[in-house]
Order: sequence, then C-alpha cells, then structure tokens
Amino acid sequence: MAEQEDQTPQPVSIYEMLIMVVDQTAAMAWQKLGLQPDMRTGQIHQDMAEAKVAIDITTHLSTFIEPKLDEEDKRELHNLIRNLRMNYVQKSQGESS
Repeated sequence: MAEQEDQTPQPVSIYEMLIMVVDQTAAMAWQKLGLQPDMRTGQIHQDMAEAKVAIDITTHLSTFIEPKLDEEDKRELHNLIRNLRMNYVQKSQGESS
C-alpha cells in the first residue's frame, strides 16, 4: 500500500511548467540563431529578430524559476543565457560585416 501512495501523481507546479517553457524558448532561440535546424522543417533558417525575442523571453522567465533552483542548476541556467546572448552578438556582427 505504501508503494501505491509513493506513485501517486502530484500536480504540476508553475515552476515545473516554467522550466519546460524556458527549455522550449531556449531551443527556439538556438533555431532562430541558425545554429540548429528548425524542428518542423529540418532546415537551418536564421531570423535574428525572432532569436532576440526568444532570448529575451528565456531570460525573463528564468528570473521566476531561479529562486527555486539549486546552485548547479542556477549555474547551468546562467550559462545557457550567457551562451545565447554571446551567440546572438556574434551572429548579429556577422550580418553587418
């Protein structure tokens, strides 16, 4: 009986949902930067305006989940955002060159 209680599904918290959304918006940012293929077409397509929106959303939503993360997860989140921003700058400079 105790095993059944341990397997009882728990409601999804808003923080779990936000983590999923952050993961998805970050994935879209990589795609829009032209660094990963589009998940629908399988083709590389760069759209810097949409990449910026995806990075900004990822950054903003991360502020809500960061307090709930342990130090390692916080570090990973900061690295993700830093890498997205650095790649955005590099790709933006490449366009204007």
